[in-house]
Amino acid sequence: MKSEQNIILDVLKTAIEKEKDDKECYLNAVLKSGNEASRKLLQSLALEEDTHRQKLEEIYLAIQKKMAWPAVYFPPDKSKTLMDLLTGVCETTGVNVKTSSIELGIINAAIKKEKESYDFYKSQSQNATDKAERNFYEAIADEEREHELILVHYNEYLTDPVDWFTRVEHHSLDG
Repeated sequence: MKSEQNIILDVLKTAIEKEKDDKECYLNAVLKSGNEASRKLLQSLALEEDTHRQKLEEIYLAIQKKMAWPAVYFPPDKSKTLMDLLTGVCETTGVNVKTSSIELGIINAAIKKEKESYDFYKSQSQNATDKAERNFYEAIADEEREHELILVHYNEYLTDPVDWFTRVEHHSLDG
């Protein structure tokens, strides 16, 4: 029977591999993308996944040395930086964005990956026995959810840029 430490290490190994795979998928998608906004967003998401991997590896080493689950710091509002990047690039590109089925497929696949990551980390948070462990998984799940929402937002821009600009710029009719 596996010890609790070994179970935690196995979960962390799985998470590390997941983050590596997600980063690689994003970098491959950058090469396939024909759109500057997509490339910038996907490159930024690849960097985010790499940051997650690094944090997971730090925790893995601490647990492997039979230490307590370390507290992990997540800077606030990282998703705001990604959203600002996306909004800026979309505003520069304007409503004449060229969208292909390949581009939409890339973004929809990324949305699916982020949803899977959210589900994975949310599940781990619910199974966590240590408060620091639960907090970590909750924080990383929240980041994955933000990534998903940013990608959904971007998908909306690609499919209907005029409507996207109307919503983003909050135009309303004055009476």
